[in-house]
Amino acid sequence: MSDTSNVWVVDDDDSIRWVLERALTQAGIKCRCFEEADSLLAEIKYEQPDAIISDIRMPGTDGLAMLDELHASLPELPIIITTAHSDLESAVASYQQGAFEYLPKPFDIDDVIAITERAISHRRKTLKTSEAKEEALPTTEIIGEAPAMQEVFRAIGRLAHSNITVLINGESGTGKELVARALHRHSPRASAPFIALNMAAIPRDLMESELFGHEKGAFTGAAQKREGRFEQANGGTLFLDEIGDMPAETQTRLLRVLADGEFYRVGGHVAVKSDVRIIAATHQNLEELVRKGDFREDLFHRLNVIRIHIPRLAERREDIPKLMQYFFQRAAEELGGEKKVLLPETEKYLCTLDWPGNVRQLENTCRWITVMASGREIHIDDLPQELREPTVHEAIDSPSDWGGQLREWVSTQLASGRQHILDEATPRFERIVIEAALNYTGGRKRDAAELLGWGRNTLTRKMKELELSSRS
Repeated sequence: MSDTSNVWVVDDDDSIRWVLERALTQAGIKCRCFEEADSLLAEIKYEQPDAIISDIRMPGTDGLAMLDELHASLPELPIIITTAHSDLESAVASYQQGAFEYLPKPFDIDDVIAITERAISHRRKTLKTSEAKEEALPTTEIIGEAPAMQEVFRAIGRLAHSNITVLINGESGTGKELVARALHRHSPRASAPFIALNMAAIPRDLMESELFGHEKGAFTGAAQKREGRFEQANGGTLFLDEIGDMPAETQTRLLRVLADGEFYRVGGHVAVKSDVRIIAATHQNLEELVRKGDFREDLFHRLNVIRIHIPRLAERREDIPKLMQYFFQRAAEELGGEKKVLLPETEKYLCTLDWPGNVRQLENTCRWITVMASGREIHIDDLPQELREPTVHEAIDSPSDWGGQLREWVSTQLASGRQHILDEATPRFERIVIEAALNYTGGRKRDAAELLGWGRNTLTRKMKELELSSRS
C-alpha cells in the first residue's frame, strides 16, 4: 500500500488506538487517531482520509451517528465499524447506514489491515470513475430490510453470546447456512471451528463415519483412523443441514451424543468427549415427519429448543433490488467485467417473480446476466429465457399445452439448483384435478373418485392432505 494512504482511527479506548496506529504504520499506512467522533467530524471539514476505522460506543456522537452523517455527505468514503458489543442489530444498522465493513472485537489485526487496504483500494477506484454515485452496498451475505428478515435479525441478536441449540426452518436457497454462520460468529464459540454438513448429500452408509469418524480397519476401505465432523467442530459449532433426511439409526446415535456429551467412532471402543453446539436446519415439516414416524420425537425436542424461520424470497420482495446490487457487484469482482445495472422496469418486473429457488436462484441469475448480457444496463429482454416463461402456476392453469409449459418450468428449476420440486408441483396439480372433478360431479365424491380412477377413501384422504373443503 502506498505511503500516501491516510487512515483515521476514532476510539475512546487508548489501547485500541495504540494497537491500530502501530499496525497500520508498520503496514505503510499513515494513521491519525481521535478519542471521540466530534473531533473527527470537525477536522474532516478541512481534510479527508482514505478510510476511517470507528468504534460504535463512544462519548458524545457515537459511531453509528457519525457513520450516518459522513455517509450522507461523503458516500464514497469507506468506514469500517468496530465494536465490542457485537449484536446483530448493530451490524445491520452499520451496513444499512453504509459501513464498508463491520468487525466485532476482539479482531485479528491481520484482518483489520487487509480490510483497510481493501477499503483504500475501493475509495481510489471510486474516485477514478465518472459513473453516478450509488448507495454504498453492504459487504455481508445477510441483506434484508423486509419485516420478515428483521425478525430473523432480532432472533439472532437475542441469541448472541448463547450456546443454545437452534433449529432453522426455511425453503432451499433461503440462506439457512448464512444464518447458522451468523449465529456462530456472534456466539462465545466464534473463534472455534464452524463445520457444516448436509445430510441429504451424504450416502446413508457413510453418514455415521462422516459424523463420528472411524477407526482404522472399521470397514473395507478404512485404511487409517479418521476424525468425524463432531471432533473437527470440537469447541465450536456443527451445522447439520437438511436434518430431516437423517436416517433413523443415525438419529439414535445423534440423540445419544446430545444426551451424554460423548460418542464412539465407528469401530471404536473408547468414548470421545464432545463439546459442540448443534445448529440444525431443514426445509421439511419435522412435526409431520415425527407424526409419520420418520423422525424421532425425542430428537426433535432436543433440537427444537429455539426455532428461526427464514422467509421465502417472495415474502421479502422489497429486498430483491439490494440483493441484486450486491450479487452484481460480487459477480463483477469474481467473473470480471463491469457491474450490471437494472433499468427501473426490469427491476420492477423481477420483483414480481416468484423466485422458487429463493436467494440462491437470484444469485445464479445475477451471475448469468454478468456473463451473458452484452450491455451495462439490463433490459427485460436481457434476462434468461426461463424468467420470461410462465411460472408453474400459470403453466398448470393454462388450458393450452400446459404439459409443455410444465416441462419448461421443471427444466428451469433444475438449472437453478432447486431441489424437491415435486413438493410444490404435485400438490397443486392434484388440487386442481380434484376440484375440477368435484365441480363436474356437483360435489359427489364417489362419482369424482371414479372419474379420477381412485377409490372414495383415497379421494377423501387426498382432500384432507390438501386441506380441501369436503362436500358430500
